[in-house]
Amino acid sequence: MASTLDFKLPPVMLNASGHPRRVGFELEFSGLSLEQAASAILTTLGGTIVQQTAAEQVIRVDALGDFTVEIDWSYLKRIAAEKGQSGENEEWLSLLSSAASVLVPIEVVCPPIAIEALNTLQPMVAALRQAGAVGTEESLLAAYGVHINPELPNLDATTIFSYLRAFALLQWWLVDAHDVNASRKISPYIDLYSNQYIALLLSRSQPSMDTLFSDYLAYNASRNRALDLLPLFAEIYPKRLRLVVDDPRIKARPTFHYRLPNCNIEHEDWSLAQSWNLWWVVEALAQRHDDLDALGQIFVQENQAITGVNRKKWLERIDLWLTKHALV
Repeated sequence: MASTLDFKLPPVMLNASGHPRRVGFELEFSGLSLEQAASAILTTLGGTIVQQTAAEQVIRVDALGDFTVEIDWSYLKRIAAEKGQSGENEEWLSLLSSAASVLVPIEVVCPPIAIEALNTLQPMVAALRQAGAVGTEESLLAAYGVHINPELPNLDATTIFSYLRAFALLQWWLVDAHDVNASRKISPYIDLYSNQYIALLLSRSQPSMDTLFSDYLAYNASRNRALDLLPLFAEIYPKRLRLVVDDPRIKARPTFHYRLPNCNIEHEDWSLAQSWNLWWVVEALAQRHDDLDALGQIFVQENQAITGVNRKKWLERIDLWLTKHALV
């Protein structure tokens, strides 16, 4: 039976301008061609194809925005774009595209959608599944995942600090809750924050934006983090960020880039709501400032210079705390 799980609504639904907060999703999977994946979106959400190469299709859906379906291979996408512009024969490129789809994922990049409207994505996921999409468990490299890009309620230091602390306190719990695939755990793409960075973060008392930025870049000057803040800091400090991490793949946006969830799209009981509802725990804890202070103090107290914090004991503590406060 297909999943009917709804997306939980976070405590803060509006952004600083008073508009509904939005969330973008990125799904990685294989088992389908570019055309088959695009067809599943067109069938369930409607829309029209507004851009097309052998490596990418862009589908414009009224009231939602542009959905990009692409073969996640930067070389192929660049060559496809060049060939498309020059008008050269693309027959060979289509063959290469078909071969690449066996080894690299198809990625569906959804536009930012208002949180209360996220259930509109459920039919799309079901259609991709029915068409034959398979995710993390079927990948030769087992690196396929779901990326969540939640818009922040505010781009001030207080808000970012609260979310950072909430995630840092929960990151080990989230790995277990998502049942992150073993091969993804050892991949370089979803590294957790180091114990040293977390201890520094939790020892701060309402740092300025400059301090948040400097601390983060000192320990996390890489896109390969389970919670990647480089797109966010590119939005806030575009020039300063490029001086430290000059990577064209970093796109400025007022969101976090959360990369922990598996993509188990082939399972009938799986949906994007499952991934979001675990991120929702971060949303909930981020609004409990007194609890962030208390838990942060405990973490710092238990931190040992050489061994850090005992992961097993911390997981037990967080499990009990989340249950007590009805957050799980």
